[in-house]
Amino acid sequence: MNEAIIKRASELINSRTDYIGDGMEGWAILSLIDENGYPTSSTMTISKADGINWISFLSDTNGRKAKRIAYSDKACVCLASREYHISLTGTVEIITDPEIKKEHWQEVITNHYGSTCIDPDWAVFRFTTETYNLFFASDDTEAKGRI
Repeated sequence: MNEAIIKRASELINSRTDYIGDGMEGWAILSLIDENGYPTSSTMTISKADGINWISFLSDTNGRKAKRIAYSDKACVCLASREYHISLTGTVEIITDPEIKKEHWQEVITNHYGSTCIDPDWAVFRFTTETYNLFFASDDTEAKGRI
């Protein structure tokens, strides 16, 4: 049973990597711990994903999120609607490798970083899942576990 729910959640996450521009289709909530030990949450556009295994986002290297990741790599990613709730906990790392950044480049970020993927002011934030909590309302199915 868990395998079918995990596959369903993974397909849903993977389908959200194509930024549409309207609504919350390609977005997730990334929660981090701040320097005072409190959780903070931000809506982020998903860049790439491998189902529930890992999800990447693009952001500033000098912004608040990067500072929070430097303080604590523990994180949570949540995607939700009336039809589903996907909550993943794990760790996040900041990747500045130019080749990886090139793989994650999306046109939508040219508004923030110009037209080049080599800008040193942005990085890939890669979240890696350790535990999951998945729920689908249509058939009242739920799965919890560790990766």
